[in-house]
Amino acid sequence: MQAIITPPVDLYAQRRAALARQLGADGIALLPTAPERARNRDSDFPYRHDSYFYYLTGFTEPNAWLLIDGQGRTTLLCQPKDLEREIWDGIRLGPQAAPEALGVDQAFSVDEIDQHLPKLLENRRTVWYPFATHTGLETQVDGWLQQVRARVRFGAQCPDRQQDLCGLLDEMRLVKDAHEQAVMRRAAHISARGHVRAMQLSAQRLREGADVREYHLDAELLHEFRLHGSQFSAYSSIVAAGANACVLHYRADAAPIRSGDLVLIDAGCELDGYASDITRTFPANGRFTGPQRALYDIVLASQEAAVAATQAGARFTDPHEASVKVLAQGMLDVGLLDKNKVGTLDDVIANRSYFAFYMHRTSHWLGMDVHDCGSYVEPGDTSVTERTDPLSGEVIKNRPSRVLRPGMVLTIEPGIYVRPGEGVPEQFHGIGIRIEDDAIVTETGCELITRDVPVKADEIEALMRG
Repeated sequence: MQAIITPPVDLYAQRRAALARQLGADGIALLPTAPERARNRDSDFPYRHDSYFYYLTGFTEPNAWLLIDGQGRTTLLCQPKDLEREIWDGIRLGPQAAPEALGVDQAFSVDEIDQHLPKLLENRRTVWYPFATHTGLETQVDGWLQQVRARVRFGAQCPDRQQDLCGLLDEMRLVKDAHEQAVMRRAAHISARGHVRAMQLSAQRLREGADVREYHLDAELLHEFRLHGSQFSAYSSIVAAGANACVLHYRADAAPIRSGDLVLIDAGCELDGYASDITRTFPANGRFTGPQRALYDIVLASQEAAVAATQAGARFTDPHEASVKVLAQGMLDVGLLDKNKVGTLDDVIANRSYFAFYMHRTSHWLGMDVHDCGSYVEPGDTSVTERTDPLSGEVIKNRPSRVLRPGMVLTIEPGIYVRPGEGVPEQFHGIGIRIEDDAIVTETGCELITRDVPVKADEIEALMRG
């Protein structure tokens, strides 16, 4: 097992200082962490902090707030020490210990938030906070500003501008630093081990004649994630047997896994606040059939094309376009698309005829959230063109796609999903295939950090024989 990756002591302070420089001298930012959420009577869901808040503090307790002003002064409001509650819920850091432990300038009890916030907002021009992310936050801010306005007769100035803090933080989080990349590599390694374990268990139990269910493989994933230090699954695992793989957001359930089926697993762990995201599709018994292998090889070739297109200076859409070209040609070659009806490869792409079998994008940002923050449009480039979508007839406004830079992290995940339908060759009915890896953009291309689990069909079969 690899050693735990400890963040540099001043990492969060550096991030706070970088944010402060963007607020303006008369600006102030306020940011709550995520609330605790009830699961049912007297039971909460496992607590998970707000990603923005953790990015700036490394603090994982609930019921906390962070304030940063344009001069870089930082204030934390957190739960006070309470020996009785700590018996039940665990040790709290408390306001007295927070400045030294977290590097903030001052800390107060969150129970006193209505006392401190109006004072901190007073004599500021702009208040920054995340829009549309915390229910009721706008109302709270309005209440504190109302208290500041009540003091204008005593010379107080009230902020007259409100700005969305998400935009600034999204740009900061989009490019991952060396520490973040190291954590994500470790998370990817753990997740890959879970996928390997699930593949091998599937083939082994089928060879033994034992019952195999989707939840059996889901249990193997969770076991491996927690065994190696992951705190959570990054999202609800998809373990889809047979035709269930054609449901894009299927959840691991109780369906039987049968010899001759393909199994699609989309699962990844979260480690120290960072997500991984891997999809593999494999034969339940360890041997691809002819039709399965034919489609699998198309998807793999399309992923390889997308990987080759993922490099600094390329556009975010380039991997998707490279993938679609290979997928569309493959669909024509094997007869999923009838060239007498859909025309040439260029026609298939222009008319989006492939959409019947490939209906999602090839990539998304990855980081603290599995679908991480960050604009997919290049900032500062205001050129806009219009096109009419050939399927929906909707007028789409095209804006220049994001230019990839070293340190950006994205998934590469093409697929083919074949539901029975008129003209669809029967040998492909019910086959769903997706192959997904996590890629860090580098100066010379990209680094695939999830290849500890095999991706080539021959290598998957060899692994499952073991």
